[in-house]
Amino acid sequence: MHTGSVDSPPRPPQHRRTVRAGTGLAVCSLLLIALVAAEWGPLLSFDGDVARTTHRWAVDASALTQACRILTDWVWDPNTMRILCGVTAVALVWRFRAWWTALWLVVTVALGTALQQSVKAAVDRARPVWPDPVDSAHYAAFPSGHAMSAAVVCGLLLWLLRRHGVRAALWRTAVTVAAVSVLGVGLTRVWLGVHWPTDVLGGWLLGATWATLAVAVHQRMRP
Repeated sequence: MHTGSVDSPPRPPQHRRTVRAGTGLAVCSLLLIALVAAEWGPLLSFDGDVARTTHRWAVDASALTQACRILTDWVWDPNTMRILCGVTAVALVWRFRAWWTALWLVVTVALGTALQQSVKAAVDRARPVWPDPVDSAHYAAFPSGHAMSAAVVCGLLLWLLRRHGVRAALWRTAVTVAAVSVLGVGLTRVWLGVHWPTDVLGGWLLGATWATLAVAVHQRMRP
């Protein structure tokens, strides 16, 4: 008598796993937004302590501070990230004739910028103010636009590289560059005294949320 084996339950579709990850990130983002908007005491105390300490270091270490300004204003600036996105979109069309994916990439980054500005306006958090500032910035503080733009663009580009099956060496290099860029731009914003630490954390969370949900849409529409 033949005895059939019990199969393990099928794994959920890829886009469903991505949606779950995006939902988890969204919950964390909304929780942080609520705490910032409510001006929760422990969070404000943490922000103030870190910001005051890093500002003292930034004033004393003028050479490092100048390097941070160059990195944040040129290398990791949101406009640089948008240009990188545009170049990638052109490459997708030129090499793969992937018109839909190119449009998806551009629209995702554009809507991410709109989301960022909407949250800034809704929370309306003041930036740090110093008697001896080392840099300046505009608009409300939360979330950090630099951190969110880097998280969105780097996350989407890494996913596209993985999707197109790049070589292992290129993949490792891309992951390293993306990680340094996303972490680095957030740290420079705090170091330069133009953001509170949780502004940067909020930018990372919102950026990761937006990129993950955008990937879920792509997986659903173009599996």
